[in-house]
Amino acid sequence: MTTETILSIFLGVGLAASVGFRVFLPLFALSLASYFNFWDLNNSWEWIGSLAAVIALGVATIVEIFAYFIPWVDNLLDSLAVPLAGIAGTAVMVSTVANLDPVVTWSLAIIAGGGTATAIKGASATSRLASTTTTGGLANPIVSTIETGTAVVVSTASIFAPVLAGVLVVIILSFIFWIYRKIRPRNTKI
Repeated sequence: MTTETILSIFLGVGLAASVGFRVFLPLFALSLASYFNFWDLNNSWEWIGSLAAVIALGVATIVEIFAYFIPWVDNLLDSLAVPLAGIAGTAVMVSTVANLDPVVTWSLAIIAGGGTATAIKGASATSRLASTTTTGGLANPIVSTIETGTAVVVSTASIFAPVLAGVLVVIILSFIFWIYRKIRPRNTKI
């Protein structure tokens, strides 16, 4: 594997993790990076770097960010975004991975890209539902701000420091696993 291939995998995993927090923000970041020739995408995905894609993804990002600040609307968005995150995570990964056999690329995209995005989106949707239940939605804007901030940080790291983004993804997934283990009901033997 070449350095370019390894960096492209880190880029894809980092952006897929960001998709778990905001579906359109990492796609917009990738679109900007491609538009300004910072990252080259696979030939069939070069359209993401077009001006039309930059504008469309930019508008979608702004709408998505603001919609998540409206209690109850955010929960509705989560019900739509969980399956979309898996698709977008897979798409981001397949569009960025360079120099691999298509079978390996798609396998990696589905497992690492779609799986990471879906796991993080599921955890964030659960935290928002818990926030809605316990605070009547009053704390949801705080949750949304943290999610958006995390998506910005991980997307930016993915574009400019892909290895750092990979480390951030491991930390995020470890934190989610730790929380899951803390709240999971324990089996007690009788």
